[in-house]
Amino acid sequence: MSHFDYDAIVIGAGHNGLVCAAYLAKSGMRTLLVEARSAVGGTAASEEFAGAMVNICNCDHITFRTTPISDELGLKELGLRYVNVDPSQINLTWAGTPGWASHHDIEQTLDSIGRHHPREVDGYRRYLKAAMPAARLVFDAANDPPSFGGITRKVLARKGSGVSTLLRWSRRSGADVMREFFSTDALQAPAMLVGPMVWGISPETPGSGLSALTYAMRHAASVGRPIGGSGQLPLTILKSFQLAGGELRTSTKVSAITCEGSSVRGVSFTDGTEATAKVVVSACNPHDTFLQWLTNAPPQAHGLIERWKQVPHAEGYESKIDAVLSEAPRLSAAAAAGYGGEEGCTFAVAPSIADMHRGHEIMPLGKVLPAPGMLANVPTVTDDTLAPPGVHVLSLEVLYTPYSLQGGWASSQEPRRWLDLFGTLAQPGFANTVRDWRAMTPDRYEGEFHLPKGHATSFAGGPLAALRNPNPELTRYETDVRGLYLTGAATFPGAGVWGASGRNAALTVLRRNG
Repeated sequence: MSHFDYDAIVIGAGHNGLVCAAYLAKSGMRTLLVEARSAVGGTAASEEFAGAMVNICNCDHITFRTTPISDELGLKELGLRYVNVDPSQINLTWAGTPGWASHHDIEQTLDSIGRHHPREVDGYRRYLKAAMPAARLVFDAANDPPSFGGITRKVLARKGSGVSTLLRWSRRSGADVMREFFSTDALQAPAMLVGPMVWGISPETPGSGLSALTYAMRHAASVGRPIGGSGQLPLTILKSFQLAGGELRTSTKVSAITCEGSSVRGVSFTDGTEATAKVVVSACNPHDTFLQWLTNAPPQAHGLIERWKQVPHAEGYESKIDAVLSEAPRLSAAAAAGYGGEEGCTFAVAPSIADMHRGHEIMPLGKVLPAPGMLANVPTVTDDTLAPPGVHVLSLEVLYTPYSLQGGWASSQEPRRWLDLFGTLAQPGFANTVRDWRAMTPDRYEGEFHLPKGHATSFAGGPLAALRNPNPELTRYETDVRGLYLTGAATFPGAGVWGASGRNAALTVLRRNG
């Protein structure tokens, strides 16, 4: 019997930490999962507000459904159920151009584009010819820890399909890729809203070209939402973890990751207690992991620590309004496109690419675009378990909303302005349907979800970027401290409700400690 209290300790019970811990426990490792908050799930969770269930972040799941995690952890048998959302997105612009719908089916999407943008249909076909093989390769590559040999095998299995697109687009900006295929903001801008704006960068940023895969991904995989809210996913993973014998401690804050010799020793907590293990996996921000918690680090880790001191930590730029309504909003631009709102899909309301670039430039000044990028949906349309009869929930994400807002967030009227601005797109009297609402701004994400400056560091780039990443611990999942590993949004394949990082980190741990 080992002298350690546990075989593995996982810090952070967001969905990646949960996935990693569940795989480790399922393999037979005595695993402790610790979480600073009183509940699991992080920003993938749901919580009660004003008598309804709201999602901390957007509830659309696509990348998670391309992984084998649900089958391998038995999540369906534990109660996880999805409702498919199709069309998954209605694409609109603030310029008032006619909207169009992203369906999983390509021909339905082309039909929708053709109704109001017939000159863009051929461009969409050309786009898909280039993008679809690359999107499938990205999904496939994310399901294993990245390595030159592993990616080479996947490429050979696909006879090289998708590689040329990944290489060419990864050197370009997302905006340049969009302009290659489309001539109007109606087709260019929504992709850049869901891509670079969600990433917090300008669509003109060199190297952001893989963001243009967003349309293709909706054809390569299906968008769905867990019945009961996004938080049902982490709750179900928690069931799998606990059924495998895993132990969870919530409301437990880390004060140090301790070392002994060249190896990790365990974790100390702010209540003065300690737990020891031969393996520690941090699903938290690498800056916290290496610069705040790691103590008595061995000499071989000094370079790692110094390197992370030079890595800037970005500020948060996403906000979200949750509004409880007496009726579902009906967007006039969507109705004009033939969609009345009963689909329950997400409405992407995009600024022009030029305005996006300007919005990115004014963020460091603490300013928000007059008409910012918005992602809106009403999850109660497709899931009546989220609210009482006759009640609906509006989820409204607003992008490029800087953590360092001029004047601060406490007294800001910006969130009210966003809700009123959204109301101009909806039916007359929309304001009267709002029973209650709240705004989750970057300062709240910092205070309530332990995200420094309201931002979760996220890995950017596709599988090829993973092979030449300057911070290799983000793609290898292991560090220069023996037994210390990373997972989470900062590691490959990145942010969103994906879970592949948690699975890949667990596979790496098991390979090293099998």
